[in-house]
Amino acid sequence: MQDFLTKHQGVSKRLLTRLKRVDGGITRDGKLIRSIDTVNNGDVIVLRFGDDSFLEPNPDLEVEVAYESDSVIVFNKPSGMPVHPSIKHQGDTLGNKFAAMFPELTFRAVNRLDRDTSGLCIVAKNALAANLLQGRCKKVYYAAVTGEIPESGTINASIARERESIIIRCVREDGQYAVTHYKRTAFSGKYSLAEIDLETGRTHQIRVHFAYIGHPLAGDDLYGGTREDIPRQALHCGQLTFTEPLTGEEVTVRAELPEDIARLVGRGA
Repeated sequence: MQDFLTKHQGVSKRLLTRLKRVDGGITRDGKLIRSIDTVNNGDVIVLRFGDDSFLEPNPDLEVEVAYESDSVIVFNKPSGMPVHPSIKHQGDTLGNKFAAMFPELTFRAVNRLDRDTSGLCIVAKNALAANLLQGRCKKVYYAAVTGEIPESGTINASIARERESIIIRCVREDGQYAVTHYKRTAFSGKYSLAEIDLETGRTHQIRVHFAYIGHPLAGDDLYGGTREDIPRQALHCGQLTFTEPLTGEEVTVRAELPEDIARLVGRGA
């Protein structure tokens, strides 16, 4: 049974160890089964994860659900909302909204967005789904960047932590390999709308890379952008593609450009 779960169903050995400790964690046709037992064609293997909720539910938070299945939910997170609680944010996060919707489940965000970045955030409803999705979600971002950028391009510049800061990143030769592909999809005369495909996923990669080439994101005063026209970095996760953990079906979810970014690039109402 262990080989069946780990080699064919994507269950990690760590998760398998956890399941063994959960009451009724692994059953076959309703009866407990050991990892050393043999499984046969037609057997129904059920995994019970025993999730607990550690976040305070907040049903008053308004967050659009862009997609939902038995194994995942995809939120269209508004700007200004953190994904995870912190010292300054205890009840106003995406995790608190999830806890209100699913009080019996643990919050497992598969992709993480900065507080002021809007857009799609996928949350797994159980440990197996989280394991299967980790590092396997294809994301497309959209950013309003200062000035007119080329029609398409690639930014290949290593990113490191700024030595005097635990937050700020910078381009530096001894940093981590980082590559950003983009194409321009609109230009308003002041800002370009960039459609962005990340080859790597470094902290603040999009923000650092566009500042590095002289086109900082609108509203991103941490990296040289101006807040004259928008009070937050103009960055939005607009598309997510992933494989459904239960069905194996490829799913693509999209979220329209929010009004504050659309207005900057001439696409607002």
